[in-house]
Amino acid sequence: MVESRDTLMTDVPVCQINCIHEEVVNSLRSDVNRIEGIAVIFKALADDTRLKIVYALSQAELCVCDVAALINSTKSTASYHLRLLNHMGLAKFRKDGKLVYYRLADQHIGNLVSEMIKARSVKEND
Repeated sequence: MVESRDTLMTDVPVCQINCIHEEVVNSLRSDVNRIEGIAVIFKALADDTRLKIVYALSQAELCVCDVAALINSTKSTASYHLRLLNHMGLAKFRKDGKLVYYRLADQHIGNLVSEMIKARSVKEND
């Protein structure tokens, strides 16, 4: 059963008084403001297929054909996801004759995915 938003909101604990901890808020403000625009990365990673591709690209540079074989899809589908990752700034490509190779634009994204995989493995083993 899916609960309605109103039902969920009534179960959320909320402060009974207004008390702002100014030192904590001020120390976090600049970091929080730098987060603007990062949600785009998480939107790209919200798709299982793209997440798999990002992980694979964090391990090796792959041509479109390799990616298609890895995700059990057509070259067209793999190319679509790779193009999207490229437009979002997450992947770069190079042409080598008739082949196109992709790699991550920033290894930090690959590290993030690897850490998520490790965390899930630990959680599953608990």
